[in-house]
This record gives sequence, structure tokens and C-alpha cells, in this order.
Amino acid sequence: MTKIVRVGVTFPPDLLKDFDEIIRKMGYENRSKAVQDAVRMFVSEKKWLHGERGTQAGVLMLLYDHDVRGLESALTDVQHHYAHIIFSTMHTHLSERDCLEAIAVKGDAAEIRKLSDELAAKRGVKMLKTMVVSV
Repeated sequence: MTKIVRVGVTFPPDLLKDFDEIIRKMGYENRSKAVQDAVRMFVSEKKWLHGERGTQAGVLMLLYDHDVRGLESALTDVQHHYAHIIFSTMHTHLSERDCLEAIAVKGDAAEIRKLSDELAAKRGVKMLKTMVVSV
């Protein structure tokens, strides 16, 4: 069994009020679990941003304008190049022009970063959000 360590944390009153309201709406039974979840997300994001190596899994969320000439073909070409780390994709039409694509990935962190960067750099891509965890 993993040992639990008790720590003390100070909050500005307004931040604590907002935190308590959100975790209550989400159904958390106590602050400890909510703080642990928040810290896990923070640590995972910072490891990603600071170039952690190793195997990771996650989802790339891509918002793009499908009317941009050649974009869909370019996105498909990039994804075929990274087929060894892409496990699934889901394509959703949001409006007449906007599409959302969710790309499930698992593999070397550096490869996931390269895929994310290549997709984000394409003209017509409005936003790319990467959410990964170490496995």
C-alpha cells in the first residue's frame, strides 16, 4: 500500500471559494482528492512542456478549417507518416467550415511532440491541444 503524506497548503480566500464551488459541483467528497487530481494534471502538463522522454499516451485535439485548399490531404499525409503511434481518430463537423479531430496516440514522447508540431504548423489549423500522460 502506498504511504500517504499530509501537507498544508494556503489559498487566497477567493481562490479557495471558487475551488470548493467547482469540486462540489463535480461531486468530489473532499478537497484532498480534488487537489491530488489537480496536481497530477499540473505535473503531467509540465513534464510534457519540459520535454520528458519515454512512452506517453493521450489525445491530440485539432480544430481546423476544412475549406483551406489542400489541408485535409496534408493532415492525412502527416498522420500516415505517424501511423506507428496513432491508434484511432475521430472526425466531427462543427460548422460549415470547422472540423474537430481527436487523434489517440501512444508512443515515444518525442514522436508525439513531432506529430503535434507538424499538425499545428499547417495553414488552416486554428488550434491544437495536446493532452498526454506518462505510461
